Amino acid sequence: MKTIGLIGGMSWESTVSYYQIINKEVKRRLGGLHSAKVILYSVEFDEIEKCQSDGDWKKSGDILGKAAKSIEAAGADFILICTNTMHKVVPQIESMIQIPIIHIADATAQELLACQIRKVGLLGTKYTMTQDFYKQRLIDRGIDVITPDAADIDTVNDIIFHELCVGNIREESRRQFQRVIDNLKAKGAHGVILGCTEIGLLIHQTDSSLPVFDTTVIHAKQAVELALEV
Repeated sequence: MKTIGLIGGMSWESTVSYYQIINKEVKRRLGGLHSAKVILYSVEFDEIEKCQSDGDWKKSGDILGKAAKSIEAAGADFILICTNTMHKVVPQIESMIQIPIIHIADATAQELLACQIRKVGLLGTKYTMTQDFYKQRLIDRGIDVITPDAADIDTVNDIIFHELCVGNIREESRRQFQRVIDNLKAKGAHGVILGCTEIGLLIHQTDSSLPVFDTTVIHAKQAVELALEV
């Protein structure tokens, strides 16, 4: 079994989900007392969020790059960054290490195509929804990406940072997400990407009028697939 490296803490709420999903999947596949070999480096999210707000992506990339180097030195075979937004700095991190980073957007594109979904709504932080670092990887695979209007982008972003990242799950916010998903469906989306690793704490398939693609689950399960490859 290969060793999975996780850069977490962005937020720690969703990092818990990664650890649970990975270990449950290993147990499901191998049985008995089997569990995953995991090295976790959990960063201080307040520091990262300040870099995001200030537009200082170079500094945040340096922080995550140092975490990646520590994970590599500890013996990981590959790395997952347990957040969608910070994949913006993947090229910078890759330049600092020798082991591969499993990109969350690539894993999601693979799952979408396997389900024959080529027109999809994207929910996430305002950075993920409005910038190209994530969307373009989907577009390059032939997937049409639809995002909410400006007001709904602000609503989704606020719920993520002010509620989900601090473990506050509110029914009113679930209804807001459901409304946004319905709007994406009306625009022609055939599925919806939960493109922030905390959204899965709030929205499940039973809450959505569209097929849900939870990036946390997709990413974590691909890690297990790679770890168990012969």
